[in-house]
Amino acid sequence: MTDITGGVSGVSGETDIPHADLLAAYAEVVYHRDGPLIAEKQAEIRQTLGDAAFVDCAAIAAAFHGFVRVADATGIPYEGAGGGTDTTDLRSELGIDQFYRIAGE
Repeated sequence: MTDITGGVSGVSGETDIPHADLLAAYAEVVYHRDGPLIAEKQAEIRQTLGDAAFVDCAAIAAAFHGFVRVADATGIPYEGAGGGTDTTDLRSELGIDQFYRIAGE
């Protein structure tokens, strides 16, 4: 079985990704659309990792938001995700059913 702890519980201190806590915190504030905290984390990323890394972080966050919007705009139903192979148990375990887009349906 695949270890999905990082996807469910967030990044742990045991990862070998440099600055994982900072990057995960940025992803969280972007997801929650918290303007003041986004600005705070952006400044922290720029100070810690530099401007080029900040551009990469912002581009990745924007791309993920864009993927969802493209899927929504084209009418791709969630039920088709994974070729229909994702199960209710897997969606529940990963917390997918709690995402703001799914919750509104």
